[in-house]
Amino acid sequence: MPNLYLPIKSVLEEVITESPTIKTFVIAPEGGLSFNAGQFVELTVPGVGEAPFTPSSSPSDGARLALTVMKAGRVTGLLHEMESGVTLGLRGAYGNAYPLDDYEGRDILILGGGVGLAPLRSLIHALLESRERFGRIILCYGARTPDDMIYKKQVRYWLNNGVMEVHLRVDSADDEWSGKVGVVTTALDDVTLDTQRTVGVVCGPPIMMKFGTQALLAKGLTSPNIYLSMERNMSCGIGKCGHCRVGPYYVCKDGPVFSYAQLEGIEDLW
Repeated sequence: MPNLYLPIKSVLEEVITESPTIKTFVIAPEGGLSFNAGQFVELTVPGVGEAPFTPSSSPSDGARLALTVMKAGRVTGLLHEMESGVTLGLRGAYGNAYPLDDYEGRDILILGGGVGLAPLRSLIHALLESRERFGRIILCYGARTPDDMIYKKQVRYWLNNGVMEVHLRVDSADDEWSGKVGVVTTALDDVTLDTQRTVGVVCGPPIMMKFGTQALLAKGLTSPNIYLSMERNMSCGIGKCGHCRVGPYYVCKDGPVFSYAQLEGIEDLW
């Protein structure tokens, strides 16, 4: 039986600066690592500790995983100081994934805020790689400022190539920003939906997820058709430590992808 706590030796191949506080780390695990969009991995910095991240790369390529990380604590701070060639560890993948079979034939509205676009990018890759299986794909993405937006080149590509609909917002603009200003939920004003066939997917800071979920409900989506990526306090990754408990669920085992119908009514959800 494999040791669930033993990480796979992995090499940091590339570091990409996304914003002043966010970098993407492209990591090659020895022998590869299989995952589905929405699942997470535990990244180990040897001798320091580990932290959970959801891959932002395509699930079709387990040879090179991209992890997009905001500098927020000890482990992430050390990661942000690293350069390519460093040996790290990966274990996983853990948790559940976005139920793509349930999305088949439906329109998919993706609502992301800040670094919350990271796990959503993995979902977008999976959707676009099987584009014929789905209806409209609509991305509403927002950040505090234009500089805080991640995947800038890729977002522009999505915006301009017609493979899906893209609506952008920033809370505060600079002189170069020609788009609309407002919180990300205002981007929903640009979208007309067939709510009977639409699935909503939300990921971002807790307050954004709260108001984003409320906005989707106001648009006419029902709670079973709204999916949240609840990446919350996941430590061990396998349901042993209990740090990620939300109501009756362990986020690391029962999630991190939940329908809002599962979570509705839980106190201190956000």
